[in-house]
Amino acid sequence: MDNPHGDQRTRFVVLASGTGTLLQSLLNAAADPGFPAQIVAVGADVDDAMALDRAAQVGVPTFVVPVSDYATRSDWDQALTSAIDQWNPDWIFCAGFMRILGSATLTKYAGRIINTHPALLPSFPGAHAVRDALGYGVRVTGCTMHLIDEGVDTGPIIAQSPVHVDASDDESSLHERIKMAERSLAVGTIAAIASRGCVVDGRRAYIP
Repeated sequence: MDNPHGDQRTRFVVLASGTGTLLQSLLNAAADPGFPAQIVAVGADVDDAMALDRAAQVGVPTFVVPVSDYATRSDWDQALTSAIDQWNPDWIFCAGFMRILGSATLTKYAGRIINTHPALLPSFPGAHAVRDALGYGVRVTGCTMHLIDEGVDTGPIIAQSPVHVDASDDESSLHERIKMAERSLAVGTIAAIASRGCVVDGRRAYIP
């Protein structure tokens, strides 16, 4: 997304594994040169991720680092870090990236990797957050933007948005409403971080 005059906006690499609907909201926002973040590249762990097609359609470079190409997860993580490094990002955003990052990436980009999660952390971490929240019977769930650390959905929370649970909801209908909130929260949070940064003080993370 560089332009011939030089783009001085905050640089983000986005990692994704799936359809890329969350990525699309960021691509749409970043198409406006007044948006403070630029998406410099989109990476995936599988070569058939629709997110790659969404990026390519608007001229954003892509890369793929398949886990199956490497003997160990550590080797894969080193390769992922090297691939990310080529784009010199200020931040990494995991938009539906279904792999746990390893020590190489976490160390190199400590405090600069953002994830989104479809629940109000610390409630319902893990891969089945929507199902777990619905099964528990909560009246309000939502989505969370947080920094990634060595744990699973345990990093400092940056921002959250609530979503009410309707009596008629099933997992699919609830997840769709969470995704809508997630897109808005991601665009706003990334814009704020690109403009003002993010301060971490122990468990607290906030945008000044």
